Amino acid sequence: MSTKNPQHTGQHPACIAAFFDLDKTIIATSSALAYGKEFLQSGLISPADALQMSMAKATYMFSGHTSQQLDATRDQLTHMATGWDEQQIRDIAADTMHSIIRPTIYAEARQLIEEHQAAGHEVVIISASARILVEPIARELGIEHVIASELEVQDGKFTGELLFYCKGGAKAKALARRARERNYELKESFAYSDSFNDVPMLDAVGHPVAVNPDRAMKKHALEHGWEVRTFNNPVPLFRPPTKKDVTTATGVAAAVAGIAGLWWAFRRPREEP
Repeated sequence: MSTKNPQHTGQHPACIAAFFDLDKTIIATSSALAYGKEFLQSGLISPADALQMSMAKATYMFSGHTSQQLDATRDQLTHMATGWDEQQIRDIAADTMHSIIRPTIYAEARQLIEEHQAAGHEVVIISASARILVEPIARELGIEHVIASELEVQDGKFTGELLFYCKGGAKAKALARRARERNYELKESFAYSDSFNDVPMLDAVGHPVAVNPDRAMKKHALEHGWEVRTFNNPVPLFRPPTKKDVTTATGVAAAVAGIAGLWWAFRRPREEP
């Protein structure tokens, strides 16, 4: 790590960073879709909404998400969250951290994060998921720095507006902005992700690593000589919803009909703050 002294202007000393995507890189699930059962039990969503989340999670776990599918999931969830109490969601995420998220953390990812921290590198989680869901995971891993999608809150309630969508090119711009603020040496820094959508982010650093890559990411990584890693512990599994989870007889029809309407009805936000 660099030993340069900070400037008299108050600039941070130059350092190396390690940027980690979250879903399928640190955890073997979708952080945005992991709380369907808890939201249902808390009365925040209907059984049909819970089934929509389960269907989206199944698709993601089995085949990943294209850019268009990520956008559709974003629209679905931001619309669904309109009017929710911010503190209630913080409490749900914190209270279920050990039962919902901790068992899905890859042991290999946890060890790698600890190695970067021991080397003096500044570790950053950078995710398209909402900050309110990412921050408890960062705390679990001893990570101080988070870059994530930002939901608008007014009077303690989510408005359904997305202020910043941390995906693709916008994610890479956010990384570059943080690098300027923190004086990161990007040529010496690391970035880890599974998704082809994150190629711009990995292109920004000197040590890009494809972790559990989707087909397009693996092809790109091999063509460009990037390191490819596979994290196996825990093995990502998907459990279909049980009758106890979703008990409505018309849930399937309502979910299928509702997905298209939610995806197209909600206005797309800008992709940078």
